[in-house]
This record gives sequence, structure tokens and C-alpha cells, in this order.
Amino acid sequence: MNIPGPEPRADGGAGAIAAAGGLHTYQLRLHAEYGPVVRFQLPGAELAVSVADPVLMEATAHLDKRPERLFAFLDPLCEAGNLQVLPAEEHAPWRHLLLSVLAGRPSHERHFAQFTALTTALADRWAERADGEPVALQKDLTALSLRMICAFALGGDLVDPDGVVAAFEEVLTEHLGRLYEPPGSGARDGRAEWAEQALASLRATVDRVVTAHRTSDRVDRSDLIGAMVAAGERPARIRDTVMMTMLAAHHTTGVAVSWTLYLLGRHPDVAARVADELDRVLGDRAAPEYVDLRRLSYLNMTLKEAMRLYPPGPYGARETTEPLRLGDYTIPAGATLFYPFWAVHMNPDHWPEPEKFVPERFTPDEVAARPKLAHIPFGFGPRGCEGAALAVVEATLVLAVLLKRFRFRPVPGHEVRPIERFVLWAADDIRMRVSPRASG
Repeated sequence: MNIPGPEPRADGGAGAIAAAGGLHTYQLRLHAEYGPVVRFQLPGAELAVSVADPVLMEATAHLDKRPERLFAFLDPLCEAGNLQVLPAEEHAPWRHLLLSVLAGRPSHERHFAQFTALTTALADRWAERADGEPVALQKDLTALSLRMICAFALGGDLVDPDGVVAAFEEVLTEHLGRLYEPPGSGARDGRAEWAEQALASLRATVDRVVTAHRTSDRVDRSDLIGAMVAAGERPARIRDTVMMTMLAAHHTTGVAVSWTLYLLGRHPDVAARVADELDRVLGDRAAPEYVDLRRLSYLNMTLKEAMRLYPPGPYGARETTEPLRLGDYTIPAGATLFYPFWAVHMNPDHWPEPEKFVPERFTPDEVAARPKLAHIPFGFGPRGCEGAALAVVEATLVLAVLLKRFRFRPVPGHEVRPIERFVLWAADDIRMRVSPRASG
């Protein structure tokens, strides 16, 4: 049976994606019109098949190959080969090593006090703002997120943490920015030299940290670089891993927290219930301890529901290595399987009234009644996000500190419009009024 989808276009589909307002909204339209499996044109892929049904997706969960052309924009950031498209035999041990650090409680606890201090410093700056002056959530919270991942990936004893943050933003602005410029426009050529200098500076910083680990009498395996040094990884691979970890994590936490605060600002009843839970669990304390995070069950449900409505990374992709049966269709070898996380999360077959913000969707009974892959904000399978557990710890901590201290309200007249910029961003940030909870 032929896979349904729109008629091919001479421009390879770029015009249809642009007309829809981006790939994330284009996928919503495609699946609303053609059903759970859709053939469509995707620049960089000869044949792309989008799958928005979580039951059908389970048949693809074993795939461990990413389409190289779709991730080629990351090639310049890697010296020892693009880590996003490593072959399975090389990717599996690398992933296992990362999970041993990023998903492990020892590394979370080791950095928790520093994460708390960074979050508290941001809250103090917000408290000092002029009364009623709006806060740009995504700007401030992604800066916090980057500082947190720098502390995690590079250690807490950096000589110039602000310089590392600035250099990394320069690199991201250059390389990710090229994804959204027309081919051959030359619009970013003037920044290329600055970006190369910033990238060289970052690599030199990582080298200094690696050298310190190699000459230390004690190697801490709960530390990212320490674990890789202990595993005998070569310096170039260590540098690349640190860079990719910073890239993957620098926006995730900030974006997830921003969308959560936006939704809470629009739903004061839910915000009040979160605040009551924080008061009950934390008492007079301004911030949680690591052991408190598991007790904040309603806050966790709220975060999960926010990531359902606004997944930080709106999609993923794999490549078939042999023909694959998917429901009524056979997908040929070499096809790009596209996973539109946002469309999956808005699938009405599994999410009644999917546009509504309902944290109670994530009670244990509700979760057990849905397919496993109905909620995939961090992807799934052997290419799922290695830092998912760390991101949840960071996001829960940040939300707990901010919501214990502040109330958030939308700025009247400010439009919040989701757009895809490697993550699910807001076109003109998310501006909100922040006031102390005690002031009512």
C-alpha cells in the first residue's frame, strides 16, 4: 500500500515547511490531514516518513542509525567524527559511558549545591528588578542552563566561566544559525572568524581541564571528563563529547522551565497547587535538597505536562537499514524515519483534548493506561537523550526555587508564538511579570 502524503514539489518541500511556519507545525498539519504515517519531502532526505502513532513507533525503537545528511551541520564542532551519527558499534559503548555519569545519582548530588547556588543567584537578580518590569524567561533561563551544564561538564573551578559561556554562545550562534539562512546567502560570513576563535578557545579550555584530570591523584568517575579519562578515551573524543553535551543540554532545561512557567502563569489554579506542595515539602527552606525532588510529585507532573505541550526538542530522526513493516506499510531500507514529538504529544487518540494543560494526565494510573511512547520529550531507543535524567533534576530544582519565591503572570498584549530553532523556542521570548509570593 502506498504511504499517503502531499504531492512532491520542485523545491524539495522547503516551501511547504516555510509556509506552515516551520517543521514542527508542518508535521501537525500533515498528520491531521493524512493520518499517523505520512510520506513527505524533507531537505536532506530522499525519502522521509513521519510517524506520529506511539504504538507504531515501538516497531522502530531498535533503530540505531541517524541520517547523516540531516546532522551534517554539526560536523565542524567535532574533531573525531560527528558524535550524533556514530555507527552503532561505536555509539553503544560511548552511550553507556555517558549514561553512567549523566543518569547517575552520584553525579547529580555532586553538582546539586552548585546548581542551587546558580539558580538562587538568578532569583536574587530578578528580585532586584524594578517593580513590574517584565522578565524575558527564555533569555535568562537558557543562560542559567548553560552555566549549569558548563559547571557539570567542565567542573566548578573554571578560571573564567563567563568567558566560556560567551564563547559557547558565539559558536552556537554561528553553526546553528546557518540552519535558518538561505543557502548561499552569506548572511553569517562575517561571524565565521569569531566563531572559529571561540571554538579554539573552548577546546583549549577543555584541554586544560582534561590535563588536570590526567595529572590528578584521584579520578572521580561521577565527573564527565574524569569518567572519560578513566575509560581511556582519546583527547579529541573527550573534547567532542564535552562540546556535544553542552550543545544538547544548554537550551533544554531553560526552554522546558520557560514553557512550564508560561503555562503556570496562564493557569493560576495549577500554580497555587504547585505552591502549596512546595510549602508542604520545603517548609521555610528556600530551595530543596536532592532527596526532596522525588517528593514534589505534582511539580513533576506539571513539568511533564509542559513538556508534552511544548517539547524542548520537537522531533528526532532515524534511518532504516533494511525494509521495515510499519502497520499497513513497508518502509524501504535507506529511508529517513521522522519522529514529530509535538504531533505525537498532540495525538487525540491518546491525549483527550490535547491542547489543554492538565498535569493530572501524569498520575501513575493515567500513565499506565497509555502506550509507552505516547510521551517522548527526550526521544527514545538507543539514540534517546543521555542527559534526560540530569535535565529533569535541573528543571525540577529551578522550578522549585523560583516557584517557592515568586508568582508569574503574563504580560498583557505580549504574544507568545512557538517557533522551531533547534529547540521549541518562542519568537519574541516569553515575557512575564514576576512578583514575590508573599506580596499576594
